Amino acid sequence: MPRRAYFPNPDNKPSGFSPATRAGNQVFVSGQVSVDAEGGLVGEGDALAQSVQCLDNVEKALNAAGATRADVTKITAFLVNSDDYPAYAQARLDFFGNPGPASSTVFISGLVSPSYLVEIEATAVI
Repeated sequence: MPRRAYFPNPDNKPSGFSPATRAGNQVFVSGQVSVDAEGGLVGEGDALAQSVQCLDNVEKALNAAGATRADVTKITAFLVNSDDYPAYAQARLDFFGNPGPASSTVFISGLVSPSYLVEIEATAVI
């Protein structure tokens, strides 16, 4: 089955990967960090603000591939600080409601930039 890449912002395409890839009725969203459309950090030092921005970026990638948040079946979050889990969990609940999709959270030592506290990836089925 062929795959197709989708870019929420065609004027700002990352090199080497796709924000979203669709194969048939499945959409895979690459890990999204807390950056705005211009690539600027949103929510420095604030895990809640970063989680909200990450989820907003997930939604934009989903939409580019023809999916919505209602199609999400699984998310995985990577958090640098375990103390930030409640803020992330609140953003996830606000975004998906209850019950949300299947979810995993992994605590890690760092992300691509030391300013990033959260990264979120998603899988959806349309």
